[in-house]
Amino acid sequence: MSSTFQETHGWSSPSDLPDAIALELTVEDRDTLRALVQHDEGPLRDEYALEALKIGVLALRHAAGAWDADFIQRETTRLVETLRHQLDDHARQAQEKLTSSFQAYLDPENGQFSQRIRRLTADDGELARLLRPFVDGEESVIAKTLMSQIGDNSPLMKMLSPDQSQGLIAVLRGNIEGQLTQQRDHLLKEFSLDNPDGSLRRLVQEITTKHGDFTKHMQGKIDEVVKEFSLDEENSALSRLVANVDNAQKKITQEFSLDNKQSALHKLKEELTMILSAHVRTNADFQEEVKVALGKLVTKREEEARSTRHGATFETAVFEFLAHQAHRRGDLPEATGERPGLIKNCKVGDAVIELGSENAAAGARIVVEAKQKAGYSLADARIEIEQARKNRDAQIGLFVFSRRLAPVDLEPMTRHGNDLFLVWDAEDLTTDPYFQAALEIARALCVRTQHAREARQIDFTPIDKSVLDIEKRVKNLDQIRNSAQTIKSSSEKILERVRIDQEALERQVTVLRSSMTDLKQSIGVDATVANGATVANGTTGESAD
Repeated sequence: MSSTFQETHGWSSPSDLPDAIALELTVEDRDTLRALVQHDEGPLRDEYALEALKIGVLALRHAAGAWDADFIQRETTRLVETLRHQLDDHARQAQEKLTSSFQAYLDPENGQFSQRIRRLTADDGELARLLRPFVDGEESVIAKTLMSQIGDNSPLMKMLSPDQSQGLIAVLRGNIEGQLTQQRDHLLKEFSLDNPDGSLRRLVQEITTKHGDFTKHMQGKIDEVVKEFSLDEENSALSRLVANVDNAQKKITQEFSLDNKQSALHKLKEELTMILSAHVRTNADFQEEVKVALGKLVTKREEEARSTRHGATFETAVFEFLAHQAHRRGDLPEATGERPGLIKNCKVGDAVIELGSENAAAGARIVVEAKQKAGYSLADARIEIEQARKNRDAQIGLFVFSRRLAPVDLEPMTRHGNDLFLVWDAEDLTTDPYFQAALEIARALCVRTQHAREARQIDFTPIDKSVLDIEKRVKNLDQIRNSAQTIKSSSEKILERVRIDQEALERQVTVLRSSMTDLKQSIGVDATVANGATVANGTTGESAD
């Protein structure tokens, strides 16, 4: 009884258990009904049912212990594998995040920093777009300024153009032509460079003065533009841009420097180191727990090998392998070693596999007997597996020897009629294919037997039941005769029992004779062939003889 159940019902020790519990059960399981009806209704049947319940409780307790060990081992393996996958995924994700972050910022091709520099310095970048309106093209500020001062439409060019009627040359030409005759001398004097007061001398001086001012003005504008693009000037646009880029680069370098304890990369490293250290400690503790658990399991297995329980452990391993294979094929496995079968008080037959509905021989039964016992020969195994087939109402028998104690000259797998004999080691995977092959052969034999039955359309159930009942009654008669010879005081009771069993025996013989007659008429053979057909069925042929 589990501790949870005890706490729920307030039972802290075995002394607190009630003296008795009244149960009223309705039994519908066919195997259980078949076992109960063999006992007379009343105290005998109740006593048998209580004993079977006790055996079943003990079997469940034993199976729960075996299941807990297997469950711990499976869960331990699954937990270790899950933890390993999580650590690998975490490490891979951290590496991917670091790589993607570095690549996103510092990649020479696609990094954000490289893209920012390219956007600033490219032909169509921000610097180019900033300077283009001032120095590039006819519409630039410099070009417009030059055109406005010395271009074709500038005042200076208008003054100097010979096509302009109001130009200086035209005025001079008119004045010269009008006064050429009268003022030749005066004009020569006015246009003589030797005359400091002459018009031409004054004109030259004025033009020279104006041109010098314009040159100085243009040089100042150009000097201002050059200063904006000079790194020698601390407040120039280019110096400010370079300073901003340097500051951004320093910040990025500081954030990704492990020497800086305040950087994001250093904080990430510390956090990852802390997480990995915790994982290492947890993994070490878990490995230590696993080692202790495995040591206990190994010690337990060695103790079982030295004790008398190693046979039960082998039977458990055989049934686990059978159950795994049966579930894969859709069959129904059942452990039957702890309860009697059709034969009274007979528990021969450790497990039964009933073929599933998808099989061509659905409902056919394979009985399995596991044996790990020294000095057990093949002849002994044939006798026991034959009895197991009868006791478990099975068509095919499979006897499994433990390789440690199997007969020396026995083949890994051999077959005698409807019985298969196998040598298997639960701890050696190389012997598993023999076990799987034996199960497949047993299924094939079930299909063959089923097809033979369907071809003859014969119901052997009454014959089987009659033969088993006859065997039981014959044993009872032998026991009764021995008792009648030695115990005179109980002769009346014994004779009455003889009469009852004799009448029952006569009834079963009548049923058997009727079934055999029907069998003869159905297949048209004599009684010897009919008995042979019963043997082919693989359940009760020897008993019918």
